[in-house]
Amino acid sequence: MKLQLLAACVAASTLAAGAALAAEPVTAKLQAPVAEKTKFIAGGAMFVCEADTCVASAPMSQTFSTGACKAIASKVGPVVSFGARKSFEADRLADCNATAIAKAGAGPQLAKQ
Repeated sequence: MKLQLLAACVAASTLAAGAALAAEPVTAKLQAPVAEKTKFIAGGAMFVCEADTCVASAPMSQTFSTGACKAIASKVGPVVSFGARKSFEADRLADCNATAIAKAGAGPQLAKQ
């Protein structure tokens, strides 16, 4: 009985680790490129932005969310696409960019690396 329980625990932990490692990166394509490499945390994950692309290579469960997209848009400007396996629809992108568009006069706040 103990051996079966141990085997079940090992199998469950192996599956969980495999799922965590298999998480696809979350990518945001920007309307305008960043001037230099930029890093910041959004949705619990580190995004690295270069040119017109921001990527979270190790996303968390909340990384693919409107809140994370809004944080990206707030930091580096409007987002034209946001996703991993699937992408945001136009209405979610509009919601994502609403704050960035409102702040356009103030300019993006970048964390330089």
